[in-house]
Amino acid sequence: MEYLLFQHDEKTGEFLRNELGQKILRDEFYQDGLNCNPDTFDIECRMTNDAFKKNRRRSELKSHHYIISFDPADVSECGLTGKRAQELCLEFAKKNFPGYQAVVVTHTDGGNHSGNIHTHIVINSVRKYAVDRKDYMDKPNEEKAGYKHRSTNRFLEHLKKEVMAMCEWEGLHQIDLLSPAPEKVTEAEFRAKARGQKKFEQINQEIMQKGLKPTATTFRTQKDFLRTAVEECSKSAKNFKEFQSFLLEDYNIGVIFKRGRFSYLHPDRDRRISERALGTDYGREHLEEIFAQNEKRLRLEKRNPEPHSQDSDYRKDPTAIFYYRTQLRLVVDLRTNVKAMQSEAYARKVKITNLQQMANTLIYIQEHDYQTREHLSAVTSATKEKAADAQQSLDELSAELRTLNSQIHYTGQYFSSKGTYAEFIKSRKKKQFRNEHAAELQAYEQARDWLKHFYPDGKMLSLKSLNSRKQELQDRISTQKKSLQNLKNYCTELETVSYNVDAILDRTVMKTEIVPVQSATHHKSPKERKEKTL
Repeated sequence: MEYLLFQHDEKTGEFLRNELGQKILRDEFYQDGLNCNPDTFDIECRMTNDAFKKNRRRSELKSHHYIISFDPADVSECGLTGKRAQELCLEFAKKNFPGYQAVVVTHTDGGNHSGNIHTHIVINSVRKYAVDRKDYMDKPNEEKAGYKHRSTNRFLEHLKKEVMAMCEWEGLHQIDLLSPAPEKVTEAEFRAKARGQKKFEQINQEIMQKGLKPTATTFRTQKDFLRTAVEECSKSAKNFKEFQSFLLEDYNIGVIFKRGRFSYLHPDRDRRISERALGTDYGREHLEEIFAQNEKRLRLEKRNPEPHSQDSDYRKDPTAIFYYRTQLRLVVDLRTNVKAMQSEAYARKVKITNLQQMANTLIYIQEHDYQTREHLSAVTSATKEKAADAQQSLDELSAELRTLNSQIHYTGQYFSSKGTYAEFIKSRKKKQFRNEHAAELQAYEQARDWLKHFYPDGKMLSLKSLNSRKQELQDRISTQKKSLQNLKNYCTELETVSYNVDAILDRTVMKTEIVPVQSATHHKSPKERKEKTL
């Protein structure tokens, strides 16, 4: 209950306090109770447990915590508010947790004040009141008072369907909750990434204080590293063997096919990570489809060759690069890499990787005919300007969508309450009628005033035409988002090339040592001989 009501530090979990040492309430939250007073939720749950002689042992589950998290775009594009989210989720709790004591609390700040609205539904594990048996109940006597809640797969599937139906009814963004996630990020990985980013920023700050430039600004988890590598290598592989070879050569990642699934071995791990831990986009079925498409595309290219077409496209239009992504990576600065300082073997491996990336950078520059460093900078600046223009266009489309959503909302509200207002006009006891239908009349008057201001000429558009315009606008926004993402990817690629060019011009980055060959009388182990060959 304290977590739900008071502010706390996301990193440490400690509650924030004022100058008097008192806990600080959250800036905005909404709270309701179901079959209980929300302020005494914990006390009433204990009373129910005692009445049914349940939850006496410390090891027993005493509550269940469900979270409904809305898309951040619902606020800007669909007009969702914390108050409306609370109303929706309270109805959701009444429908899906009947007979249970529950507290429903909506927060509007999101994790680390990210701004996404989300609602916490916490229920007592013991049902207080008996209810009619529902289709999703699969345990005996589950509907009776005094029996404990079971969060079964069947019940979770039912809840997912209910959430999707609620979002569809309200016109909110939603994803397919019933299918496995294309990119699976667990709570543990999310937290690990947040902790790693904080530590990463501290290290980068120390590097910049020494007058050096950090090699990267974003922390990546091991799973993130695997996902990026799989995405890049799968774009050119025609079969599993090629895919396996590309991963090993370019990223030092091992992959095996076992029991119908792919398993990946990160360079810094001893245990493999299953495809199911990464998401369906990194599994055998999805990747084999990509392999087949790559092979088919290459066969068509061999049948209808177009020499030098790509090179000329790049010269005429830089956005042609969007159709493929290179495997360029940043050159690692050995002077600031802590791991390389601690491990000579790792440093040696990094030097070899640096040489490969420098070679790739030179090939990239030759392919795109960048004559000077200034030419490369000019292309990078022009691409960033295009990205800025694309972002501005996207912002304008999003603002137009917000206005359109308001039109749809008030138009629907106007027509749904128009009948009640007509009855109010005909009524002889208007004061009594208004008291009985205050909410409907207020909704009508609010919608009427808004529409009157929006349509000065009084010519309203129908809901059908508004929804049609909304679909067109959403399609344009989707296309614009893809275009913007492509431009951002291109900017990142150019920045990588620019950094690597600077690294090539500054030879001290490599710091490669020339080691004299030992005499033949000194016997080397197989491992030492392999390292000497490298």
